[in-house]
Amino acid sequence: MKVGVLGAGTMGAGIAQVAAQNGHKVVLVDLNSGILENARTQLRKIMDRLVEKGRITGEEAENTITNVTYSEDIHDFKDCGIIIEAIIEDLEIKSQAFKQIEQITTNCILASNTSSLSIASIGASVENPAMVIGVHFFNPAPLMKLVEIIPAVQTSEETLNQTKSLIDSWKKTTVVCKDTPGFIVNRVARPFYGEALRIYEEGIADFATIDWAMTEVGGFRMGPFTLMDYIGNDVNYTVTETVFKAFYYDPRYKPSFTQKRHSEAGYLGRKSGRGYYFYGDDAVNAEPSKDLLLGEQIFERILVMLINEAVDAVFLNIASAKEIDLAMTNGVNYPKGLLKWANELGLDHVLNKLQAMFDEYGEDRYRPSPLLRRMVAKGEIFNVS
Repeated sequence: MKVGVLGAGTMGAGIAQVAAQNGHKVVLVDLNSGILENARTQLRKIMDRLVEKGRITGEEAENTITNVTYSEDIHDFKDCGIIIEAIIEDLEIKSQAFKQIEQITTNCILASNTSSLSIASIGASVENPAMVIGVHFFNPAPLMKLVEIIPAVQTSEETLNQTKSLIDSWKKTTVVCKDTPGFIVNRVARPFYGEALRIYEEGIADFATIDWAMTEVGGFRMGPFTLMDYIGNDVNYTVTETVFKAFYYDPRYKPSFTQKRHSEAGYLGRKSGRGYYFYGDDAVNAEPSKDLLLGEQIFERILVMLINEAVDAVFLNIASAKEIDLAMTNGVNYPKGLLKWANELGLDHVLNKLQAMFDEYGEDRYRPSPLLRRMVAKGEIFNVS
């Protein structure tokens, strides 16, 4: 199958590389010739590096490079069996692109790499929405194993099956999830940032101590403030605000004024030289307190909030327990699946911790999932095997 990719930025170029490395002829289209040329240059550098490291042979590198054609004309998509869109996160722009592409293709799957927009809304912009589906890769696409596959209410079973089969053949870990805001990963991960910010705002601990608690005590690869600085506070805040609005202002997804003010001040993180931390050769940052009892309290508070979000995703049929754990371990590299973690901690322990916070704060933010209550009452655990 010939694969089309719209958008030659970091994500689009990465998806094109994945398809090309798996033997597909790929047409990479971008209206900006400079971005296209950069994608071409970067692919050559990446292939050379992989050859140097002995990961692939010289012949495999050349085959990958020659499999990709670069174009500024969407009409070059005409023979593609699937086109994956990886352009700006704007519904109107994506919808317009899909309308144009549909006119020049026949029996072609139209896939969006959106991380937050409604697939149903994108599908509604074309004449045959049964061919529209979400395929959300994680950055960098060649290295990250997870791909969320999101059928809209209009998507046909055939489109879903063909898309999943194709992405599976690219040696990716695929999870199928419901077309709801944030899909799996961006929805379930919100408390990792949100509860860390809340702990800071309450004056319980500073940025460095919270990050230390999550990495050294909790085993996460990166603390929430380090990760937000890496992503960019402007980007992370926008995603939080988008999810909050999309869930009809559910208090569980309420954004933080701390992050908003950092974003407004231009403290965006690594890319601006300052975020929650200072960056640069002469940067000096506060040290964590390394109080083990405090660290354990911080870690457990954030963990049970993450678990509650994962449980609620099962409750609302966003995906199965197994797929949610796969998504969180493969999409954001959590130390273990949240529902497996819940089983190990004891669902009654998780429920008691959440209920105590709900009673203390009186906020819906801390309300335990009905499924968690039900499973504790029945003495059940999650099937994640």
